[in-house]
Amino acid sequence: MEQFKRIPYGISNFKQLRREDLYFVDKSRYIQKLEQAGHFLFLIRPRRFGKSIFLNMLRAYYDLNDAKDYDTLFDGLWIKEHPTPEKGIYQVVYFDFSRVGGSIDELSKNFNEYCGMMLESFADRYESCYYEGFARDVKAKETARYKLNYIDEKAKEYGCRLYLIIDEYDNFTNAVLNEQGEKIYHALTHATGFYRETFKQYKGMFDRILMLGVSPVTMDDLTSGYNIATNITMRPEFNMMLGFSETDVREMIRYYRSIGKITREEEDIVEEMKPWYDNYCFAEDSLDTDPKMFNCDMVLYFINNLIQSGRSPKQMIDPNTRTDYGKLKKLIRFDGTSTYRTSLINEIAQKGYTIGNIEESFPAESLTKQEMFVSLLFYYGMLTISDRMGAMLKLGIPNNNVRCQYYDYLLEEYNNIQSINTSSLQMPYYEAAVEGNWRSMMDIMLTMYSESSSVRSLIEGERNLQGFMNALLNLNPYYLTAPEVELNHGYCDFFLMPDLMRYPMIKHSYILELKYLKTDATETEARKQWDEAVAQIKQYAQGRVVNKLVGPTQLHLIVVQMRGFGVNMLGEVTS
Repeated sequence: MEQFKRIPYGISNFKQLRREDLYFVDKSRYIQKLEQAGHFLFLIRPRRFGKSIFLNMLRAYYDLNDAKDYDTLFDGLWIKEHPTPEKGIYQVVYFDFSRVGGSIDELSKNFNEYCGMMLESFADRYESCYYEGFARDVKAKETARYKLNYIDEKAKEYGCRLYLIIDEYDNFTNAVLNEQGEKIYHALTHATGFYRETFKQYKGMFDRILMLGVSPVTMDDLTSGYNIATNITMRPEFNMMLGFSETDVREMIRYYRSIGKITREEEDIVEEMKPWYDNYCFAEDSLDTDPKMFNCDMVLYFINNLIQSGRSPKQMIDPNTRTDYGKLKKLIRFDGTSTYRTSLINEIAQKGYTIGNIEESFPAESLTKQEMFVSLLFYYGMLTISDRMGAMLKLGIPNNNVRCQYYDYLLEEYNNIQSINTSSLQMPYYEAAVEGNWRSMMDIMLTMYSESSSVRSLIEGERNLQGFMNALLNLNPYYLTAPEVELNHGYCDFFLMPDLMRYPMIKHSYILELKYLKTDATETEARKQWDEAVAQIKQYAQGRVVNKLVGPTQLHLIVVQMRGFGVNMLGEVTS
């Protein structure tokens, strides 16, 4: 069998990855930075950014039982040539709280059993550091709390150093918050709640603690019991610790090209992936210094498809991310009153961004506050830091992968109120792309809008047309559809950029300009608005960037003027 470094898609076991010689993006230089940052740290990143494999690497680096395998496991990595004094000196307690689940009635029991199991495994692993029968004595303790206290007592007695690593520290508490509500969550994390008491126990027990998760909500609620952690989430030196930089992605492509597993040009591959997976920034102070980051799971998904089939994946979005979409819905509907959040989702989907600030931590009871929702969208990877706006931040949709989740939500909301048959658009989408017959596509979409009361009930005014068109155009597989694209010193409403990488048969591209006319407007006012729209869209078409983006396709300029919920004028403008 031909030997080469295979893609570690879905693998979070560092030892397995290294022993099987799978492809690994080296993040080991951050070990040194973490040690310098403090002894008790926690960091928040969205899902699918490599948190688990990173923590697994740390576990192998610090575990004294893995010291004998250090040269093999870390050969060729940055840290091999730059080891720290704390390499291989710890006994590591490792928890992955994503493995704790069950109904609310079973949660305390399941949490105790999981932690107890992991502590018994710890005792077996490190018994030689204590005394014969140590593991037996730990297992004899009735609860995880007693087991941990006993380990702490003996570690101090024998001069052993303990490192606590927790992956997904907030997983099951956030699930409780989303599914059961704030009152039950409050009982878990406040007063004598078992989760709060567990974290309180950690204080003074470990030499080092590192916790990673998705949301800072749990940490804020636990701080009165566990008030020693430093939040490094938005510190610029850790902005690129998780995820892939463009350099990482290009090095991966070059490796597989060098061994003949990929034949496509490097630039073509990067150009195809960037609109879908790139553009994350996690620290304001990194805006002007660091490159934007790629979602690493998405990159691995794409490259793995390219190696296996020689082609890009038919679906640019990994189907496994549907779970992320489900979490977005739960966030929006958190307390049963989602009017503001739905309105904000529509605004973001229409404009591509919102303006606000990011709260570094907040208690559960603050989740109902409007300003906190923007922060949650950031932590879940649904927004990223795009720019500064004075004392505020411009928080934008990072890429098409995330944009599709917004539009999917909007369509689902529309369908919950009134069924919308989008299957009728599949042939018109094809005809618009290949034959230049845009009229059928536009007629069907605008008729759907005119007849759909669900759109008007969700959003008032001009924005409902924008949001609805966004959602429908997102279903068009032949184009990368982005609202409010800057073309020639102006922002067009919609630019349908042909996805020639995946569909080279596309012959036509489009700029759409939508105008919303007041119902009582005169014909003179209607004509004036139309003429302004025509001049505007012609200006967009003259931009130099347009020629590059449309490639060899024929560009069509379409203006739509709506009066109320019906079409007043619709036509193609000659440039």
